[in-house]
Amino acid sequence: MKIGIDSLAVAVPKIHLPIKTLAENRNIEPDKLIKGLGLQKMTFPDVHQDVITFAANAVYNLFQQATINPESIGRIYVGSESGIDASKPIASYVLQLIEEQLEPKFGKHALRHCDVLDITFACIGGVDALQNTVDWIRLDPKRQGIVVATDFAKYDLESTGEYTQGAGAIAMHIKQDPDMISFSEATGVSTRGVFDFFKPKRYLSKAAVTGKQDNPEWFGILENEIALHQEQPVFDGQYSNTCYIDRIIEAYTHYKKITGQENVVLYQNWSSIVMHLPYAYQGRRTFTEIYARENPEIQLLPTAPDYKEQIKTIAKSAAYLDFVQQTIAPSEWASSVVGNMYTGSLFLGLAATLAYQAQNNIEATGNTIGFIAYGSGSKSKVFEGTIEAKWKDAVVRTALYNILEESTPISMERYTALHKKELKESILPPKDEFVLDYIETESPVLRGARYYNFIH
Repeated sequence: MKIGIDSLAVAVPKIHLPIKTLAENRNIEPDKLIKGLGLQKMTFPDVHQDVITFAANAVYNLFQQATINPESIGRIYVGSESGIDASKPIASYVLQLIEEQLEPKFGKHALRHCDVLDITFACIGGVDALQNTVDWIRLDPKRQGIVVATDFAKYDLESTGEYTQGAGAIAMHIKQDPDMISFSEATGVSTRGVFDFFKPKRYLSKAAVTGKQDNPEWFGILENEIALHQEQPVFDGQYSNTCYIDRIIEAYTHYKKITGQENVVLYQNWSSIVMHLPYAYQGRRTFTEIYARENPEIQLLPTAPDYKEQIKTIAKSAAYLDFVQQTIAPSEWASSVVGNMYTGSLFLGLAATLAYQAQNNIEATGNTIGFIAYGSGSKSKVFEGTIEAKWKDAVVRTALYNILEESTPISMERYTALHKKELKESILPPKDEFVLDYIETESPVLRGARYYNFIH
């Protein structure tokens, strides 16, 4: 039974900060980011955009570019680490907004029997949502679902993560006998409970905010503490990179074990490799460890006294660089112009790989793609996908090159004002997209409710 992605749609911000502009304003040598990390542009949400508008726009694009009957969709599962509510899921907003746009053709509440859910595990939540849905369809092949990965990777100004920011969503139609790609049943997994990157709730005394010691009511809060939650994470870049490498090696090894391929150089079976990319060159810079340990001509042991130095040498070798160009590089170009999409990063890499192959008339039907996913906290999953016969038609419909080319550069001043939420008017007027209309502030019953609209 083949189950996987039948079609895929992308929604990203239409504005970006050129990486060169950011580098010059942060006193960083531009080539360190451009040539060293593969970064070119950093997308950033406009005033009217958030993870809900990205998700809804991606799903709406999916319905527009593919023939999907909403009554056939049994679930919309969302992977995200940028939720805006601790109770109401992003998926419930998406369902409502899509129903409203489908009403003229399919009638009211065309998705009324659709299950919705958000799944959160840092950058791997979208993969969890995908695999959960694939397994659900295996139980009843008539089922179909939509999986959405939507996120906003925001970091503090002048932090070491600032230049990896990005945003957007990818929506995928999951079904039996898919046009694009089908997935293996086996998945290698490695999980550890660590604090390499997290977004905690933090608390401060109400007196620190109000200046009053007698705990007066403040915006409906009666408790003597006020909870704070930032979009920006707490993270340790070096430690997170170590966790990334450790988890992907362990998950890769686990996949070999459970599939009976312990004596096989697994990656040699993969025509392409798609990895989670916090920045464009993260994959090529970390896969070196698996390459060095697996390659029969190298077989480098991690216990070797000069292990790290040898890894650096191998990373610069002609053989490894050629391997990267053939297998990993086709997944990088979209990340270079979008930035980190957190849960959407892996799927953007898939879309980029297939778009590159279609653009260059590469026949890929039947080829195997190796997927290496990662989420901080931390977990990695390794699995495989087989490119199906109608992949090229499905990929052409995504129009990925056109979407990513339609982006307007902004100044450092505009970017800073957006980051600080100081702008009240959008930089680009919205057109043919969902927008955040307003957030309720007056009603004591609905305070904080978010309302959206579609702008033609």
